[in-house]
Amino acid sequence: MRAIICEQIEKFKLVEVQEPSLKAGEAIVRIKRIGICGTDLHAYKGNQPFFSYPRVLGHELAGYIEQIGEGDTGLKVGESVTGLQEGEGVTGLQIGDQVSIVPYMHCGTCIACRNGKTNCCTDMKVLGVHIDGGMRELISLPVSHLIKTDGLTLDQAAMLEPLSIGAHAVRRSELRAGENVLVIGAGPIGLGVMILAKQLGANVIAMDINDERLAFCRDWAGIDHTINALQQPKEQLATLTNGEFPTVVFDATGNARSMTESFGLVAHGGKLVYVGLVKADITFHDPDFHKRELTVMSSRNATMEDFDTVRAAMQDGIIDIERYITHRATFEDMIDQFETWLKPESKVIKAIVSL
Repeated sequence: MRAIICEQIEKFKLVEVQEPSLKAGEAIVRIKRIGICGTDLHAYKGNQPFFSYPRVLGHELAGYIEQIGEGDTGLKVGESVTGLQEGEGVTGLQIGDQVSIVPYMHCGTCIACRNGKTNCCTDMKVLGVHIDGGMRELISLPVSHLIKTDGLTLDQAAMLEPLSIGAHAVRRSELRAGENVLVIGAGPIGLGVMILAKQLGANVIAMDINDERLAFCRDWAGIDHTINALQQPKEQLATLTNGEFPTVVFDATGNARSMTESFGLVAHGGKLVYVGLVKADITFHDPDFHKRELTVMSSRNATMEDFDTVRAAMQDGIIDIERYITHRATFEDMIDQFETWLKPESKVIKAIVSL
C-alpha cells in the first residue's frame, strides 16, 4: 500500500509499505480523509516538540472499517462489537462503518488514565507525532479509538478531532454563559474554541494579526468583537470590557511572545488557558500574577466527551465544515501542494487530503 513519509525536515516521500496486520481488539480502516493541522506543518518545518524522523504524519482522520480482528472480538462481516472497553465510547461497530479516529493512544493504567484524563496519559502516543499516523491507505487501530460517524460526511468525520481540541479547552475552562472571553489566534483550533464558547453563550472576542482571518471569525463563528493584535490590543480589550478584561483568555497561537503577553490580558480572578504549544519557556511577573490570583492551565488533546460535543454540534448544524475547509488535494498531489499551504498568501484555514 502507499504511504507518505516525512523523511526529514522539509522532505516528504511517497513510498510503498507493507499493509498492517490485523490483531485482536483492533480494526483495519481504509483512510479516506486526512486533515492537515499545525502539528503536521511544524513537523515538516522542524519545530514540533516530541517529534522524531522519519514519520508518517496525519492524525485528523476518517475512513471505513475493512476488517475487525479475530480472537477477542471474533467478528465476521455484518456483526458488531459493543463495549470492548467500557466507558470509551465503543457503541457498536461493524465492517463497512464510516468512522472517525481518536488518535491519542493512551496506556489506560497511569494516574491520568485512572482519573479519566486519557488525553494527558503519562505514556501518550499520538498518531503522526510519537508513532506513525494515518497518511497512508490502511491503518490498524484499537476498536476503542474508533467513533462511528453515521449522519456525518467524511469531511465532518475527519474534522471531529481538531474541533474536539477546542471543545476540551472550553470544557476545561468551566466557561459560563455571559462571560467575556478572549481567544487569541484565529487558526483552526482557535476557531473551534470560538464557536463552542459562543454556543455556550459567552461574549467572545477574537484576536489575531490578520484582518481577513478576523473577518472570517465574525462570519463563521458568529463572535462578537475582533481585535488586531498589532493595533494597541490591550487598550482595545480594556474598552470592550469596561476596563475589567476577560475572565477567560484562550491562547491558541503556539507563539511564545503571545503566550507571555497574554498574562496581562486576563481579569482579576480570571483564567488563562494555553491551547497552543510552543517549543520554548514561558515567563511571567509573579507579583502581577499573584495580585490578580490568576489560574493558568494547559489544555491537551481531547477525550471522548469532547468528540461527542463536536459531533452533536455538527449534527445540529452549528459547525459549518464546508467553509472551515478551504484547501483540498488528492493523496497523489499532496506533496506538491504542501509547501503552498505554508505561505500566508495561500490563506489556508484548513487543508484536507482525499484518497
